[in-house]
Amino acid sequence: MALKPTIYKFRLALTDMNRDYYDSFNLTVALHPSENHPRMMARLMAFCLNASQELQFTKGLSSIEEPDIWQKSLDDQIIEWIDVGEPDVDRVKKSTRLAKAVKVYSFNSKSDVWWQQNSGKFGFLDADIYRLNSDAIEQLASLVNRTMDLSVMITGNSLFVDGDAGSVEVTFEALQQK
Repeated sequence: MALKPTIYKFRLALTDMNRDYYDSFNLTVALHPSENHPRMMARLMAFCLNASQELQFTKGLSSIEEPDIWQKSLDDQIIEWIDVGEPDVDRVKKSTRLAKAVKVYSFNSKSDVWWQQNSGKFGFLDADIYRLNSDAIEQLASLVNRTMDLSVMITGNSLFVDGDAGSVEVTFEALQQK
């Protein structure tokens, strides 16, 4: 018998000073049985950095044919493909053929090694690659509850996350922007 995902509910108030975008979302996020809290929170931060009413979480780890987050047009074309983690070069290359824009958000302590090994190959691809601060993601993951109210303010290279259980500043850096 297969394990079922754990469901988390987030009420999110978003202020993105970089894009002059302000919105609120009621998000239902499924934590896949093989996924951990830091990865789920990295997905949530990637969602915040690209938020729009059309952006959606996908089946993620349950389907290798889909990214973690995407935006599709009304005629089912992929406008934005967002992967979280350290995907291999072939996956990113394939996604650049399928989507108009591709973004990757690396988030854990081994992302430095992943980037050093693959940066030359990624340089040829039309993809934006970012690194979220791994310590901040771990700290954010320690605050997770099944239902959370979060306020996220994005300014510069920081996400200021304020919730019921505490506050965390998650910084990010652009490794490659096309």
